[in-house]
Amino acid sequence: MLKKDKQKVLDEVWTEERVNGFLDLEPPAGVDADFHVLNTAYKSMRLENFEQFLGFFAKAGRNVNATNEQGQTVLDIINSHRKGADYAKALQQIAA
Repeated sequence: MLKKDKQKVLDEVWTEERVNGFLDLEPPAGVDADFHVLNTAYKSMRLENFEQFLGFFAKAGRNVNATNEQGQTVLDIINSHRKGADYAKALQQIAA
């Protein structure tokens, strides 16, 4: 019988410092830094933490419309996900 290599983490603690720390993530070579931190935050955070992160992101003057190498914004990616509507709404609110 094979054993899972990762354990599911429940009730993970997201402090303000941890959420804000995503602004400091280094992108891989050739990837826009704003796209990278925004996309990584989306993939890593629960909605309430993502909304908190977006406040830090906007306050830092980061570009919500940054794109990946295929020309997609994070909003484009979120809109392609079946359960992304609440994340998309939060992102659209800071883009306005």
